[in-house]
Amino acid sequence: GRGFSPTPRKYLNMAFFSPKKQKISTTAPILPDQIYEMGKLELRDIIAPSALRVSPKNINLGEKVARTLFVISYPRFLHEDWFSPVINLDKVFNVSIFIHPVDSAIVLRQLQKKVAEVQSQITSKAEKGFVRDPMLDIAYEDIENLRDQLQQAREKIFGVGLYITIYANSEDELNKTETEIKSILDAKLVYLKPALFQQADGFRTIIPTGQDILGVNQKLNSSPLSSLFPFISFDLTSNKGILYGINRHNSSLVLFDRFSLENYNSVVFAKSGSGKSYDTKLEILRSIMFGTDVIVIDPEQEYKFLTDAVGGRYFNISLTSEHHINPFDLPFPREDESPADVLRSNIINLVGLMRIMLGGLSPEEDSIIDNAITETYALKDITASTDFTQKPAPLLSDLELVLAGMEGGESLAQRLAKYTQGTWSGFLNRPTNVDINKQFVVFSVRDMEDELKPVAMYIVMHHIWNTVRRNLKKRLLVIDEAWWMMKADDTASFLFSMVKRGRKYYLGVATITQDVSDFLKSPYGTPIITNSSIQILLKQSPASIDLVQKTFNLTDEEKYLLLESNVGEGIFFAGLKRVAIKIIASYTEDQIITSDPSQILAIKKAKEDFKNSTQ
Repeated sequence: GRGFSPTPRKYLNMAFFSPKKQKISTTAPILPDQIYEMGKLELRDIIAPSALRVSPKNINLGEKVARTLFVISYPRFLHEDWFSPVINLDKVFNVSIFIHPVDSAIVLRQLQKKVAEVQSQITSKAEKGFVRDPMLDIAYEDIENLRDQLQQAREKIFGVGLYITIYANSEDELNKTETEIKSILDAKLVYLKPALFQQADGFRTIIPTGQDILGVNQKLNSSPLSSLFPFISFDLTSNKGILYGINRHNSSLVLFDRFSLENYNSVVFAKSGSGKSYDTKLEILRSIMFGTDVIVIDPEQEYKFLTDAVGGRYFNISLTSEHHINPFDLPFPREDESPADVLRSNIINLVGLMRIMLGGLSPEEDSIIDNAITETYALKDITASTDFTQKPAPLLSDLELVLAGMEGGESLAQRLAKYTQGTWSGFLNRPTNVDINKQFVVFSVRDMEDELKPVAMYIVMHHIWNTVRRNLKKRLLVIDEAWWMMKADDTASFLFSMVKRGRKYYLGVATITQDVSDFLKSPYGTPIITNSSIQILLKQSPASIDLVQKTFNLTDEEKYLLLESNVGEGIFFAGLKRVAIKIIASYTEDQIITSDPSQILAIKKAKEDFKNSTQ
């Protein structure tokens, strides 16, 4: 209800009513207990509308107009999802379903009389030489089948009342909603009628008091009655998984487990400030609670507070950082892998890294680099025929020395010198001292120069991939601002290979980006999307919405929904299902994962005030 009926003022020159509608005489003295009773509020005073007016076809509840409709006819067959288009209609309405059991013995006697009537009609038509009536034959067959099922207690008969009360701000809007609902049900041969001159009874029937005052019932047996089950909606509620958000159409929970799909990957596309990092951090926090290891590549240092809150490890990757990763590190071969294959795969990845670091390679230079890397490993006695699990990996400076002594490798050695001897040598040319044996690990590349960010992200991902292959665990790798990876074909190719092969190693890859056009310009952009079972689209910019619509086969309604969505709202895809979602966090979760600068400053201030107060 809207508001409540105000308590009447007590003037001696007018009559007034108490909440119990007892008229008090103004000429007699008012006793204290009467004054108390008049001022006392009851539940019905609180939930009642501020005003109510009943007309033959509508009922006005305050500022809203309501109309009650009831079903008068059903088709011969009812399919299980016939009511779902109405349930999922994006309108304001109430549905009441009343089911009254009917004694089977009474129904069987009525059906016996009906069978005799139908059989008599069939015999009479046959004696008169009329053409056989198929409708009578079908009716006879249906009645006999129903009698058999009732006799065997496989079916029961119920009197069913289905009522729908629709709401709107005006009568024109109400008529449009009624037409829309009728057209949906008319197509299924289910017919509605408004409760003319019975709107008050209709409203009393629809409210949750459990009284079928209208009493417009149709006889249905158990099977078609089950198709009226109202909790059918386009939702993604499963028995296990994490809460991604709320279904905006029917307020159901979007619960899902990415590790129950054909692959464990996801993509998140959204414009800046629309809540993509907030959504990702919320999923990370909830995934950790379910025992999933999470690794994040953070380009903007947005995950530092979350790392501190959950006791994770935070590595700041930069040229002056104390954290180093050696790209020549080799993973331990698994039981189903040969050392030769592991070494060969690592050499191919290193050739791709060299292309990024050296700004591209000609076919001749590509061959020289391949041979040089193989020779560099051989200098440390790492070959396809040796056990290299306990041997130290070479460094980038070792590759430089090998190139300098190879024919045609002098220029490549000079180009590589800035990574081994120059200002860029601090990060790459050192043994690895990074241990990611923790449930939550973040690599921040914010302080890395923009020119080196693709290189740093590639090396970090390569190190993560080696760790993933070495130790099988349920893991989620989050790559924020993935468009950095899509700038070069080699980094994009490596990301795509992780997306393709991650399932084998129980790894899900979450790709997040705000620059949709740059992401899709890469030849690996669309394949990454198609190999991601979960796709989340939040608010989009007008400049990129057409590209997003084409890529994800969105309808015009879904397109406009993404343009008009608020922060944290969008569309959630899982396999072939999709729902409009609103991301919701608890207060505690919000304090941990927020990226809002004003909230962060307020939290810091509260901490400082608390610290000062305890000193």
